[in-house]
Amino acid sequence: MKHNARFLILVLFCVSLVLTGCATLPPGSVASEQDPLESYNRAMYGFNDTLDRTLLQPVARGYVAVTPDFLRTGVSNFFGNISDLAVFVNDFLQGKPGQGLQDGGRFVLNTTVGLLGLLDVATPAGLPHHREDFGQTLAVWGWDNSTYLVLPLLGPSTVRDTLGLVGDTPLGLYTNLHTTNTKLAEIFAFETVNTRANLLAASNVLDTAALDPYAFVRDAYLQRRRNMIYDGNPPPTPDDDQ
Repeated sequence: MKHNARFLILVLFCVSLVLTGCATLPPGSVASEQDPLESYNRAMYGFNDTLDRTLLQPVARGYVAVTPDFLRTGVSNFFGNISDLAVFVNDFLQGKPGQGLQDGGRFVLNTTVGLLGLLDVATPAGLPHHREDFGQTLAVWGWDNSTYLVLPLLGPSTVRDTLGLVGDTPLGLYTNLHTTNTKLAEIFAFETVNTRANLLAASNVLDTAALDPYAFVRDAYLQRRRNMIYDGNPPPTPDDDQ
């Protein structure tokens, strides 16, 4: 269980990519070939979507209505700072020591001067946030393409990225909190609602941007992950030559 996009709202996070020009891939593309579990995945997508529309969206809108912007920003910064620890470790696992030192410095600076991450003082200081996780690390080690898999509650993933979640778990907040399961569930629910609130603006994009929302989300997720694995410069695919 770690960082932002990995929680229940990954579906809508992928949708938000359309705002930056991410296009849906055509039938028969690499994305659709990576989806042999489509029947199961569509059913699970429908379950997650129903849960989001009936529960998460209303709760998130209420949260936004009663919580000041600066407080929501602080909460997002806090959870993002926790994720930077996993980013730091995966930098080195991927052979990026320079970036690893930057991300380690970012974590230390925000944890101390930034009051446990409530304030992001590292970005203005020239230490930008990077996104690295163990799923990406497995891809760098050779597991490039992986079967698409929609997880209950957690949303879009692949078999590789699901194993990556397990690898990142020891570095996350929940593993290191010595408290009751009830308290952990409350913190997880709070993080989920906060993340969902940050994506409310993307809620209408999926309804208007695609005739097949499931395929749109799948292709956006796979394209985004490929882009992240190659640090924004993925090699051409066979589809690029057509």
